[in-house]
Amino acid sequence: MNKPKLYLDVCTLCRPFDDQHRMRIRLETDSYFLIMQAIQDGAYELLYSKVHEKELAAISNVLERTEIIETIYQNGKPCNGDLQTIRKRADELVNVGLGIADAAHIAFAEVNAEYFISCDDRLLNRSKRESVNVIVMTPVEFCVQENLV
Repeated sequence: MNKPKLYLDVCTLCRPFDDQHRMRIRLETDSYFLIMQAIQDGAYELLYSKVHEKELAAISNVLERTEIIETIYQNGKPCNGDLQTIRKRADELVNVGLGIADAAHIAFAEVNAEYFISCDDRLLNRSKRESVNVIVMTPVEFCVQENLV
């Protein structure tokens, strides 16, 4: 049985380290933990890419950086696929207005995952507007859809 593959962007992986005073952030953090528990329980497969590694290396907080890197390496699997094809798709997405890192994340997710999960409203809206080839949603939406409680 193939497990659904999840691609969480860096803002989602960083959510537990954000200021938890706003309700939205707390909900997204709780949803992140529900998703990670479901991954650890074997219901889903977490994927990460070279884009994750590059973005995570730039996090200045050593504890945050180390914990997130350990999380993806312990619980996830690296993405695969033809890098030229992924690069070409990322370039197409940049040309329609996505940022370079966001476009690269989406391009990797399209080739490797069923779900792309993000807390970034701008990225979510642009991804939906450009009809990307992966299901794009927030962590909260994913938990509601999948009935993770």
